[in-house]
Amino acid sequence: MITVVIATRLREDRLGYLTAMHASLTRQPVPWEAVIAVDGGDPARLPEQLAADPRIRTLVLPRPVGAACARNLALNDVRTPYVNWADDDDLFTDHAMSARLDTLQATGVGWCAGWSEDLHPDNSTTLWRCPVPPGRHEAGEVWTYWKSPADTIPIGPTTILARTELVRAAPMGGLVQGEDYCTAVGTTCLSPGILLPLPVYRYRKHAGQMTQAPSYDQLEAAAREHAWHYGRSLRAAVRSVEAPRG
Repeated sequence: MITVVIATRLREDRLGYLTAMHASLTRQPVPWEAVIAVDGGDPARLPEQLAADPRIRTLVLPRPVGAACARNLALNDVRTPYVNWADDDDLFTDHAMSARLDTLQATGVGWCAGWSEDLHPDNSTTLWRCPVPPGRHEAGEVWTYWKSPADTIPIGPTTILARTELVRAAPMGGLVQGEDYCTAVGTTCLSPGILLPLPVYRYRKHAGQMTQAPSYDQLEAAAREHAWHYGRSLRAAVRSVEAPRG
């Protein structure tokens, strides 16, 4: 029913995290598979647990192309009705897939999301409630909770489980960072969806994550601004098409 798309360079310092991500998937009570986009790394470094799991398929890219491109190319290999983006160093909660899938199937909306938790090095967690309130949201409504590019993003991109055809219409933006902001606002601008008031994803905090890199802040403001304008423009375009003609 669900494909999880994970881009990774199989860096040695992240292999343990990737194994933990896989373990969190094995605890899901619904059928799933995963496409691992190896972004220029050595596929021989894929952890044994993943290599032996028939639900895991790999897409080996011949050179590094960046997370956005790797994820978009992996989307070509998705063959299930629903898809979820994920990072190689994070985790899903045990009820993540079933709670959102049940909601999608019961309501017919295009996407279902939840809250996330920051996962600290001591394994403690801190709940992050996104600015969007729980409940149903019509197409384009989520973006309205992102008041300015500098504000907190309106919804956690990796908490979104969505219909595959919807995600294909709003893939990762062509950015070197913040690309998931684009897919989050794109998905939620094109279809109504539901935010559940429960954590479905754990965002690992560690020294090797991209947001800790010295160069991260150099482009973050520009990436946010691009994604914010994309959401505003897409929302306006959809609303203009839906407006009755005089």
